[in-house]
Amino acid sequence: MALVRWDPLREIERWDPFPEMGSLQRQMNRLFEQLLPTDGGERGGLTFIPPAEISETDGNLNLRVEIPGLDAKDLNVEVTPEAVSISGERKSETTTEGEGITRSEFRYGKFKRVIALPTIVDNERVGAEYKDGILRLTIPKAESEKQKAVKVRLG
Repeated sequence: MALVRWDPLREIERWDPFPEMGSLQRQMNRLFEQLLPTDGGERGGLTFIPPAEISETDGNLNLRVEIPGLDAKDLNVEVTPEAVSISGERKSETTTEGEGITRSEFRYGKFKRVIALPTIVDNERVGAEYKDGILRLTIPKAESEKQKAVKVRLG
């Protein structure tokens, strides 16, 4: 009877991670193509998200939102004591140019952005200005938040 030795290195299958990484990359590319259309259409769930900047003073929150290409009448702004909701629609301008092909990278369609506020506000005294594509909101803090002081125990 012949003696057969078991060699564990021959039994191990070599794993190559690169084909799996390529598959993962293709899946991620498909996901981003669905969410962020590059043809100006409304295929995905995210067509346009306006960038925002918020700053705080003793009495107010100052919110700036960049929404170029819209008229003030096309915007809907709602302020609750806890959040600001901004929605609207950027309508596409259809132009025909003979037989040429036009490429558009502008985003069209409806959008909505809800921004949580860092403090409770008095939503009945909000000041708003929309100029040069920038929406500026001056939102006064609630009186209870202005006078809020917390005693810290050292111990």
